[in-house]
Amino acid sequence: MTPDASPPEPGFADQLRRDLPSGDAHHVLRLFERDLATLSAAIAEAAQARQAERLRRAAHALAGAAGAVGAADLGAACRAAMTDPSDAPDRLLAHGRAVGAAATTAAAALRRVTAELAVG
Repeated sequence: MTPDASPPEPGFADQLRRDLPSGDAHHVLRLFERDLATLSAAIAEAAQARQAERLRRAAHALAGAAGAVGAADLGAACRAAMTDPSDAPDRLLAHGRAVGAAATTAAAALRRVTAELAVG
């Protein structure tokens, strides 16, 4: 995962404009924003509590949401968390940090895409 990545992918706002009516595009982004906040918090909490299965379930759900909006780096971090067979506390914490960093980047990109949709 690169720290300067800007998910959703460039051009995502244009793709949403082509594929969906404006209200639907905004609805998709609002759903992702809600899922991003809820699921990234659940992943962080599970990592801190050393609850591997809970972390994997939340990562699976967030990977799906990330895929729906083109947030590739976030999806990759989630897939790494959900497929790592280790329950070692240091691995869980590392995955929690990686997903958290990718979620922060995705949230910033979400604000950018929402602004692009408002303009376009």
